[in-house]
Formats: sequence, structure tokens, C-alpha cells
Amino acid sequence: MSSIGYAVSDSLVLARRNLSHVRQVPERLIDVTIQPLMFVLLFAFVFGGAIPLPGGGDYHEFLMAGIFVQTLAFGIVGPATGMATDLAEGMLDRLLSLPMTRAAFVLGRILAEMATIVIALCVMTVAGLIVGWTPHTGVLSVAAAYGLLLLFAFAILWVGMCVGLVARSADAVTGIVFLVIFPLTFVANAFVPASTLPGVLRTFADWNPISAQVAAVRHLFGNPEAASSAAAWPMQHPAVAALLWSVALLAVMIPLTLAAYRRRTRP
Repeated sequence: MSSIGYAVSDSLVLARRNLSHVRQVPERLIDVTIQPLMFVLLFAFVFGGAIPLPGGGDYHEFLMAGIFVQTLAFGIVGPATGMATDLAEGMLDRLLSLPMTRAAFVLGRILAEMATIVIALCVMTVAGLIVGWTPHTGVLSVAAAYGLLLLFAFAILWVGMCVGLVARSADAVTGIVFLVIFPLTFVANAFVPASTLPGVLRTFADWNPISAQVAAVRHLFGNPEAASSAAAWPMQHPAVAALLWSVALLAVMIPLTLAAYRRRTRP
């Protein structure tokens, strides 16, 4: 078997190892199943009636893109805390003492986390359909929207892996993630039109990568967009901006993550 074949085989073994933890402790899926469902119901039925959209439109349909992107953004927590825990407990050292491809540990975790992301997208799709959300575009546009979501999730997972490698503990990971992700997801167009925000915050929201992802998904699903500013380039070209943000994240985070991994596993 070639070196690539061994790397793929080892990565799949470690992906199964990570997924087996989910089977043993199903509570690990709360953040990708129960949590997004709660957000859908909370914003749709508690806040939905109090948030009008400029130009009209169904808030439930406006909401769902924000829920999709927010849930994927918080997907950084899983790989970050998992990596930090494995490092703290010495699991990584034990695994690397075996005859395995060194990069397989990172790739296996990424594969396992992507599997949970697919579950999350399925849960959110069903929840959205229940509260009245419906895509209004063709199959290709809907497929493109899910493709952008998966690419964004893939980029976010690499960010999470890097955070887990540089953080001192799993507890520190949680604080770092919420300090960064909360402002990004709420100072954006995810749950309210960015045009309702005051000047500085509106400018931040227009150029926020979360806003670009949300606006792109809304556009591709044919849902109400309520664009905040005609002058903001990402809001004029949301699909292109979302793609560029994800590619840029991958271009930066993959080398950083692998470099941090080499430092932590150096003999």
C-alpha cells in the first residue's frame, strides 16, 4: 500500500474512533441537534413577531440562513475541545506511539466532525421546514447553498483544530471560542437586518464573514435578504464573498494547524 493509502486508512480508523465516542456518549451531539432546534424555535416563535423586515418578507425564511451559519460557526467548539482534551490526557502521545501516519490524527478528527456537521444540517433543514421555511430556487441553487455551508464548516473545523492545539486546556478553549464567535454571529445579519444596526456596527456587519455566508445562503435559497448597504461589496456579491472567506480561512488555517501540530508532537 502507498503512503497515501496508509494515510487514508489510518485517518478512517481514527475517524471511527472519534465517532464511537458519540455512540457511547450521545450527549456530544446536543450542540448539533438540540441546540440548533432550540434556536430555530426561540427566534421563530419568541422573537419573530417583533422583528420586521425592511421591504417585508417572512421572518422564518429570513431566519434559517442565520441559524445554519451560526450553528456551523459554533462547530469550532467540538474539534477544539476534543483536541485540547486528547493533548491534556496524553491520548495523542499514546496514539503516536503506534505505527501510524502522524497526520492521520488531525485528518481523522476532521472527518468525524464533518460527519456530525452533516447531521446538524439535516436536523436544521427539517426544523426549518416545520416552522415554515422553504427554498424558492432550483435544485442547483439549493445544492450550491449546502455546498457553501459545508465548505464554511470545513474551514471552521480547521480553525477549531488550531485553537485546540494552542490552548492550554479544554476550559480555555470554551472561553476563547465564545469570546470570538458570539460577537461575529450576533453583530451580523444572521438574526436581524444589518440596516437596523448603528453606523459602526453596520459597517462591521457588512464586512463580517458571517454576514457574507448568511447573505449568500439566503440568496441561493431565494429567501428574504434585506441587504443592509448597497455600498458594501460583500453584500452586493455575497456568494463570491462567502467563497473567498472560506478559501482564505483554509489557506491560512491549514498550514497554521499543521505547524502547531508538528510543534506539539515533536519528539
